[in-house]
Amino acid sequence: MLYNHPILCVDDDPINLALLRNTLQEKYPLIFASNGAEALTMAASQLPILILLDVQMPDMTGFEVAQQLKLNPETKHIPIIFVTSLLEEGDEQAGFDAGGVDYITKPISPNIVRARVKTHLSLVRASRLDAVCQDAIHMLGEAGHYNDSDTGQHIWRMAAYSRSLALAAGWNDDRARLLQMAAPMHDTGKIGIPDAILQKPDKLTAEEWIIMKQHSHIGYTILSNSREPLFQLAAEIALNHHEKWDGSGYPNGLAGEAIPESARIVAIADVFDALSMRRPYKEPWPIERILLTLHEMAGVHLDKRLVAVFMYILPEILKIKAEWDSRPEVML
Repeated sequence: MLYNHPILCVDDDPINLALLRNTLQEKYPLIFASNGAEALTMAASQLPILILLDVQMPDMTGFEVAQQLKLNPETKHIPIIFVTSLLEEGDEQAGFDAGGVDYITKPISPNIVRARVKTHLSLVRASRLDAVCQDAIHMLGEAGHYNDSDTGQHIWRMAAYSRSLALAAGWNDDRARLLQMAAPMHDTGKIGIPDAILQKPDKLTAEEWIIMKQHSHIGYTILSNSREPLFQLAAEIALNHHEKWDGSGYPNGLAGEAIPESARIVAIADVFDALSMRRPYKEPWPIERILLTLHEMAGVHLDKRLVAVFMYILPEILKIKAEWDSRPEVML
């Protein structure tokens, strides 16, 4: 079997249940219920991957069962396909209103049932893979700051700033959202830097600074192992986010537009957030002082054009900052 969770088939007619069994049992694990109450109990205990649900049942209708399932946090995300002989105008819409994702009419065609089940299970797998991807982003982002003195909110706040700046700079929405997901992984390479250097309270020695600079290459090496556009973008940012407009940055001394725009955007968001947040060694800077510093860094450390765009959207940036400031601070 390819699935860890079964498909729940619900019908008060044993003949219909037998037909569903014969249609699906070769490929999928199945469980069965003959009424609404039993369906609710089995859904809560077995957490099926999909529910095939009859509508006309004696104790409660399938629509009522679906509504109860959607009220339970444990079962509300389970997709429901209604299987029914109801053909009146509005019946199908009622099924969707009750939380169904599809509607199959009786008498059922085995080929149609198999096709619909395959389609919706593909959507379930895609949704779960997306959730896994989000978890991986979160873990890689926080891993890069695990032994740093940054608070847990920094990488997510600066990622939100990065998306807003990218949109204002002309990126389309999909690309800007990708940047927002990639930005938190910019310091993933710090995983490979010794704790004694990351947590050193004093200024780093020349030898220690050489080691610290390696985190850009380490992050790039880790993230570029994936061919997915998200991680390719994250690798690009990890490698280049310490490059400076005037060529004095690291690791490759790139200058001007030779630095990928993704890294130039993240650099501005990172500087703004670092200056505006409380750290163990400093209080948050006033906004006026931060803006003056950004002006001074424009054309030297930062892209002058992008700094100007950042200033233009400052009200939006401050709104994002206020939203994050209202949340409880979480330390890594």
